[in-house]
Amino acid sequence: MTHSLFDLSDRVALVTGSSRGIGREIAAALAEAGAHIVLNGMNGDRLEHTRAEFAERYGADRVDAVAFDVTDPDDVASAIERVEQNIGPLRILVNNAGIQHRVPMLDLDLADWKRVLDVNLTSAFLVGREAARRMIPRGAGKIVNVCSVQTDLARPTIAPYTASKGALRNLTRAMTAEWAASGLQINGIAPGYIHTEMTQNLVDDEAFNSWILGRTPAQRWGTPADLAGPAVWLASDGSDYVNGQVIFIDGGMTVVV
Repeated sequence: MTHSLFDLSDRVALVTGSSRGIGREIAAALAEAGAHIVLNGMNGDRLEHTRAEFAERYGADRVDAVAFDVTDPDDVASAIERVEQNIGPLRILVNNAGIQHRVPMLDLDLADWKRVLDVNLTSAFLVGREAARRMIPRGAGKIVNVCSVQTDLARPTIAPYTASKGALRNLTRAMTAEWAASGLQINGIAPGYIHTEMTQNLVDDEAFNSWILGRTPAQRWGTPADLAGPAVWLASDGSDYVNGQVIFIDGGMTVVV
């Protein structure tokens, strides 16, 4: 049985970008803790496939899916309203939607810069703001922003990703400064290098894989399952006096040189 501090039973939790990868694993962890999960994604077929799998695992009455563009303010407002009206009051939001674009800065097109910042940063502002507009009058809500080791570190060829994740930490702080007095807790998790289908090509790169293993004190890649416990904690009553923090889940990568 889930310990009461970490019991999310009957709490509606929206996880953006949750049809696969890290978002899917976080959604599964919240569901295991009892939450009613609202999945989100742009690929309708993949989203429905994940919804069906979750419905079979956790029960159809505890899983919904809402396809909407997290970068479109009108689409976001409409989607959050549908969740509130048709599913229930939103208690937990995980801003997970994100993309990567690898190219040297001197060759980086402005449109690609803007696209990465829109998905990784502006979406968290848009979805977070709409969620907070409902959470604040109720005096309760948890927002978890998915950051990255690139919140603190930089590597060549990923300038827009690095900039977006660094800014997402300070957006987390800004949300805390404005909304904590209303009973909301807003925090972030910062995954290290996580082995998913989207990073498989990096795992398969012998030189890069060796660098990761040597650079990480834990001497392994992280897995999506490694994010489950911290995500549940930050979504639960167990973190009610934790606010504006970013928890690094990176096997120690950011604490060594």
